Amino acid sequence: MHSESLGTASLKTAGGRVRPWHTLWVLLLLGWTVSAADRAVTGPVVTWMINNHVGFLADAKNPNALGGLIGGLFFAGYMLTQFPGGYLGDRYGHRTLIVVSLLWAGVLTVLTGFTGGLIAFIVVRVVTGLGEGAFYSNDRTIITLETPQSDRSLGLGVVITGLALGITIATIFTPQFIGLGKLVLPDAQAWRMAFWVLGACTLVVALAVAWWFRRHLSLPTLGRATLHLAGYSALSLVLIMSVYLLGDRAGLSVLWIPLLEVALAVGLVFFALVRKGEELAPVLKNRDLFLIYLAYIAVLWNLWFFGFWSVAIVVGAAHSSFVSGALTAAFNAGAGILGFPAGGWLSDYAVRRGWGRKPILVSFTAVQAVLTVAFAWYISADATPSLVVMGLLLFVTSLFFNALQPIGQALTADIARPDLRGSAFGMQNLIGEMGAVLSPAISGVLRDSTGSWNAAVWLDAAIVVAGLVVLLPIRAGRWSAEAGAARVTAKA
Repeated sequence: MHSESLGTASLKTAGGRVRPWHTLWVLLLLGWTVSAADRAVTGPVVTWMINNHVGFLADAKNPNALGGLIGGLFFAGYMLTQFPGGYLGDRYGHRTLIVVSLLWAGVLTVLTGFTGGLIAFIVVRVVTGLGEGAFYSNDRTIITLETPQSDRSLGLGVVITGLALGITIATIFTPQFIGLGKLVLPDAQAWRMAFWVLGACTLVVALAVAWWFRRHLSLPTLGRATLHLAGYSALSLVLIMSVYLLGDRAGLSVLWIPLLEVALAVGLVFFALVRKGEELAPVLKNRDLFLIYLAYIAVLWNLWFFGFWSVAIVVGAAHSSFVSGALTAAFNAGAGILGFPAGGWLSDYAVRRGWGRKPILVSFTAVQAVLTVAFAWYISADATPSLVVMGLLLFVTSLFFNALQPIGQALTADIARPDLRGSAFGMQNLIGEMGAVLSPAISGVLRDSTGSWNAAVWLDAAIVVAGLVVLLPIRAGRWSAEAGAARVTAKA
């Protein structure tokens, strides 16, 4: 296993010493910000294309369904490298995989802005997702390794705040990026500027992170890790695009294609069991870990239902402009700036008080479920819902939703064996991303078939409730990190 002690220089501030892991948190937060913006920008761009009847969505019979399928295929790529990315991080070093992932995402996001037709756009976005998929499991593992146990969940929460920042940036600024594009490009091509700007920002962050991690990196290791990840990605790309092209040629509905992509992920899980069953048994066969994995299907469904379609939902419900809808929808993403670190701090506080993480995780999920139902009821019952009320409901719901995520991630770290945490986080997101693959596509189909977003929002609420039910049987109430790891090790 690749050795990774922190070894970063401490910084001095007027208030005292900033610990090395605080510096690490800031770097990874920046990585999350650009990575999340790169993936979230597709939703607002697709919405703009549909509203303005341009690009490869101009003549689509069911534009929302096709746009959702594009988002689902991106997450199919992101999903299929979750577990390999964590496994390779355990092998080559988690910092190495983070640098590879960020450089990969930056280059491919810039290339997205140069694509021509629908197929080229889908291929480049799938490959972008394949590279970004290696970030999550390695980022979560480094924080767990380098942060003291007393601040573990806080660190997970602070860093993943970058997800909220990135989605917020993509949601609010995509109209401005497109406006900038109109200054130098034909109006129908202005969407390209959003990918160029965000891709360039990702490359800057990637180079900064690589420079800071330079003591832990070597070109031969970076090369081997990149080639190994590229091998997984090439196979995954062939599988994803084969399903899409064969399904499209066979006349399968947009609904069936993402379902088949999810079947690929299930096949990958079984493949891992067959090939490395003994090595990975503590990750795949632990009952409590597997329940968390399943609950994260609901988490990722909800995250990318609103992350991809929130602008369209607000615009459609309130009949507002694209810019007003983007600003209102930003309340959903922006709540994570408070929710993520607050949830992390509360989770660590609960452990110090002896309460355990599960009670807070379950209670926050329950509140989110109630508020999601309230949002669905409001936009269904009111013919002209208020932007202010929608913004407030989105903000408060998202506050609890974002707060619960670092709690669940810290619970995974508590239960998983320390030497297999990268693989555990990868499996958690591999299974959870099934929700992200299905959510944009199924929601788009419902929008086109019903003429409104009401059915899709009600479905999201039902899935959140189902995720709450799955969490209830977890037996992890009062474990400390060490006790949890020791218990799993003993079982293995």
